[in-house]
Formats: sequence, C-alpha cells, structure tokens
Amino acid sequence: MKRAERAQRIHQILDDLYPTQPIPLTHADPYTLLIAVLLSAQTTDARVNMVTPALFDRAPTPAQMVTLSVDEIRAFIRSVGLAPAKARNIHRLSELLLERHGGEVPRDFAALEDLPGVGHKTASVVMAQAFGVPAFPVDTHIHRLAARWRLSNGTTVERTERDLKAIFPREAWNRLHLQIIYFGREHCPARGHDLTRCPICSWAATKKRIREEMARGRSSRSRARA
Repeated sequence: MKRAERAQRIHQILDDLYPTQPIPLTHADPYTLLIAVLLSAQTTDARVNMVTPALFDRAPTPAQMVTLSVDEIRAFIRSVGLAPAKARNIHRLSELLLERHGGEVPRDFAALEDLPGVGHKTASVVMAQAFGVPAFPVDTHIHRLAARWRLSNGTTVERTERDLKAIFPREAWNRLHLQIIYFGREHCPARGHDLTRCPICSWAATKKRIREEMARGRSSRSRARA
C-alpha cells in the first residue's frame, strides 16, 4: 500500500472514530488557550486543566496577569513541569502582548513565535484552535504515530510536519491534529502497546517495526518483574 493510500485509510478511520474533536485544554479565549498550551509542554493536559482554573480566575487577561509577580504565577502552576521558567515566560509574554499587540493575541505565526516560551508547535496550536488557520501542530506523540504508520521517516518533528501537510488535505489539518492525539491516548500508547491489535498499527506499521516494538515491550516487562 502506498503512503497516500495509507493516509486516506487512516483519515477515514480517524473521522469515523472522532467525528467531533473537542479541544482538550480548558480555555475561554485565545489568550487563555495560549497560556494553557504553553503550560502543557512536558506536562499532561489533565494536569494543566487542574491548575489553570484558579490562575484564570485570578488573571484571565494579559493586563491582569502582569499585576501578579512571577512568584505568584509560579504558586498557581507549581505542580506543572518547568514551573519556574513557565511563570517567567507567562509574565513576560503578557507584558509583550500589552506593549506590542494592544493586549490581544496576534493572528500571526512569526509574532507568536517571538513571544517567550512560544515555539512553533505552540504557535501552530493557537493559530489552528483559536483562529481556525490551517496548521498541523506536531508534538512527540504525533511524531511517534506518524513514524509507526509510515507517514513520515520520523527524523525530526519539522520533517514530520512537512510530510503530514503534504499527504493530508489542508482543510483537514486542524481536526486531524486533534484526532491523532485522541487516537494515541485511547488506542496507540507509547509503551505496552500491542501493535497487532491496534486499529491502525496492525496494518499500517511494517512487520519489522511490529516485531521490534513487541520485543521491547516484552523486555521492559521482564525487567519490571526482575
């Protein structure tokens, strides 16, 4: 099966499984989404959703966020990974939104990526989910699944993003990003995954990859029992 044919079949499976794709991070507007996505780096969405209600209740706008000290922001997000750096970035980007953009989140990739703590993936999520601009944010999970499914050679997340954009229709990028995330969580985890039973890996992954991943899983279980 050629890559384009695999992509088409995968697209259909994901559409069937996830006809609607709620955004997993709790937010009210582009600014709170931006903060939530920034916080989600190296942290689960569930953890982010535990800390943001109190933070956003106190400071739901850039103007209100800058009235807090970095230490106060850190206190709200202390259970999130990399909290000290994220607190500094949240405070500074809020200042920059006020100084440069009238307190609004810019609808521009370059302007977003110029903000502290905002990389290409975070900017892509905000552009896609807040403003509906076609983007294909690739995190480590999507990067892993694209390699499993032979949609990309998996060398870098940048390469994976280019490959996914080339193989899927532009109008589907935003929903596919979320569909793949949900599929990975529910059907295709990184560890302890039986690829032979997966609705996609069972036919999209190579036999060699299935053998290798299954062998690694058995080895990990053996070490855990030892």
